[in-house]
Amino acid sequence: MSTPTRVALDTSALMMPVELDVRLFDELERLVDEFKPTAPQAVIEELRRLSEKGGTEGTAANVGHDLATERCLVVDTEASYADDALVELAREGTVDYVVTNDRPLRDRVLKASVPVIALRGRNKLAITQP
Repeated sequence: MSTPTRVALDTSALMMPVELDVRLFDELERLVDEFKPTAPQAVIEELRRLSEKGGTEGTAANVGHDLATERCLVVDTEASYADDALVELAREGTVDYVVTNDRPLRDRVLKASVPVIALRGRNKLAITQP
């Protein structure tokens, strides 16, 4: 049996189902088959803070928070800022991919030699190799 691919999700990825009508987990399954979704504790905190704002962003963050806590392995990192936590996981080789729509974060992850999964087109995800 193969080990599942470790996929780290950032805040923007976990908000995609509401904000961009992306079937996040279906799309990831299409791209990487068997995977273990992972979210740093810092992403969970960021989603919790955003969900308190209300409105569309708050709703998206609330759904993202539920997805993260129900479907992801939540991991602790040294970094308390979500983007730094994801880069830390990438640099340490803890994850095989990072899912984000955040361009500066994408560039930092690619620099750490980890592929990035991001939105391509309206509601499809695609892999960018470093």
